[in-house]
Amino acid sequence: MIRRVLIAIAAVAAGTLQAGAQADVVMSPNSRRPALLDEYTAFIGRDDLYSSSGERLTRPWQILRQDRANFHLYGVRQRGDTSDGFFASKGNRAMLEEMLSAGRMSREAATVIVNGGAYVKVQVWGRGNIGDYIRVEVE
Repeated sequence: MIRRVLIAIAAVAAGTLQAGAQADVVMSPNSRRPALLDEYTAFIGRDDLYSSSGERLTRPWQILRQDRANFHLYGVRQRGDTSDGFFASKGNRAMLEEMLSAGRMSREAATVIVNGGAYVKVQVWGRGNIGDYIRVEVE
């Protein structure tokens, strides 16, 4: 009798472990493909080329980040700027460099952004509400 109870407990435990492992595989966020979380367009104007302290920005990610800070934090907007929910968060803006290095942008687009006077389309890709990478195109 005790042996049967122990075998039954072992079978239930093994089934629970196996079901848990299967659930991890199915529910793991890493198993899902990134989805488009947000997108926006922006005109990269003179105000976007300078940091809040007046320093000239020289990297595309710095300028894109400043554009979003200008839009969401300082209310500095150019014609053609549209809103996004993702970069309204300071924490998400802080991830912009990492997201761009994991994403896609042509060298031509990078040069145009650094020079200013360009319209850009930015797509934020990720899982849930976590951004993985951005794609940037010059329009």
